[in-house]
Amino acid sequence: MLTFLWKFTVFFFYISCFLAYCVMLEDDPNIPAIAKYFNTKGRYEEVNPYLRVDILAVNRSILQPPSEECQQIHLTAIIRHGTRYPTTKNIKEMQQLYNIILHNASGEQSWLRELQTQWTMWYTEDMDGRLVQKGVNELKHLAVRLSKLFPSLISEEKLRGGFIKFITSSKHRCVNSTLSFKAGMTEHWNIKDMEFDHAVNDALMRFFDTCTRFVEEVDNNPSAVTEVDKFKQGPEMRRVQQKMADHLNIPYSLITYDMAEAAFYLCAYEFAIKSVKSPWCQLFDEDDAKVIEFASDLREFWKRGYGHDINSRASCILFHDVFNRLDKVAAQNMSGQQVAEAVTVQIGHADTLLPLLTLLGFFKDSEPLTSTNFATQAHRSFRTSHMMPYAANLILVLYDCGGGDLRVQPLLNEKPVTFPGLTDRASMPLYRDVLEHYKDLLQGCNFETECQVFKQPAED
Repeated sequence: MLTFLWKFTVFFFYISCFLAYCVMLEDDPNIPAIAKYFNTKGRYEEVNPYLRVDILAVNRSILQPPSEECQQIHLTAIIRHGTRYPTTKNIKEMQQLYNIILHNASGEQSWLRELQTQWTMWYTEDMDGRLVQKGVNELKHLAVRLSKLFPSLISEEKLRGGFIKFITSSKHRCVNSTLSFKAGMTEHWNIKDMEFDHAVNDALMRFFDTCTRFVEEVDNNPSAVTEVDKFKQGPEMRRVQQKMADHLNIPYSLITYDMAEAAFYLCAYEFAIKSVKSPWCQLFDEDDAKVIEFASDLREFWKRGYGHDINSRASCILFHDVFNRLDKVAAQNMSGQQVAEAVTVQIGHADTLLPLLTLLGFFKDSEPLTSTNFATQAHRSFRTSHMMPYAANLILVLYDCGGGDLRVQPLLNEKPVTFPGLTDRASMPLYRDVLEHYKDLLQGCNFETECQVFKQPAED
């Protein structure tokens, strides 16, 4: 009884400390109040706030195999690149907004004076989405944390032995993220006598470029995102733009959706890249941020998510790559062979990871996101601020629990998730149940077939 009381007291103490700690993090004056709404421009630390205190912190208790017999035999990690500079398109819009602030805005607010007299437009078009130092550090730190979470798989021995493979998109921010991940491992283990290769594979990591049907029907088709355009022109967004114009004491006509988004992105990038609570953030309150976040989520929903079937079906090639590897590992393990590929690290884009998550059924709401349901979607699952920060990652870990009992555990951003449709099972379901659950995709999701465009024959 005394042991139970002691354990309960310790547990209660830790819970109390954790709650107090969360309140402390929530009230951090150095973090913009709107940071939790930065969608795909958000920091990884906003998804995992404990990392603000210890960037290498891990919680191994999240890994709870059903028995002590369970041994990790393989890990696949699909990772978004780290924090980057804005794209050239975004930078041009930021420059346009900055010119409006300099030449048209007026007022006595201290933040406005700071924008007009102290802040300078330091973003240049040649930055164009390149990885920043913060992004380098994110991938280094992620590598160390994963080595602490899965020490039997991500180890110096496995790395030196060639059992850890690296695949990347050809984009510079992804290649540099891959180099950073590898550097995190080699620096952690002080490896100086070896270098480790990576493969560039755009067919896997940039499938959206080569899926003709997706490119023609969605990516290059304005009608595919009509809901997004309607929301941008709707009453919620109009109010945000008008409030911003009022703050700056300028005509409403000068603040278009693009200008409001540029200001929001300036707040987000200054914070993500430099950890600065910028005066740009003063242009928005949390209600404004929720509206802009929804506009971004609408775009992701209709261009990469559930809005069109081809968005997710384009990722069939990556889906099959993952499951073919798991099958190969399972076969090697069952036959008593050494698993040849203990770890596979694949680094791509938000546009790589989001369609795959959609194909797997994650974050699907009962109603689609539309231009008219902002108010009723306040508690939606499909929220990129929560699932797709810089360095977002989906991890699949295969376990051998003895007697032919293989299990797989999915984690998103280092937190356990359950496969949609398998929620009544353990958080670490049997691998054969996962295969059965996705059998239609495994048998019928063919990249070439899905991405083929069937042209109607011309009439005589």
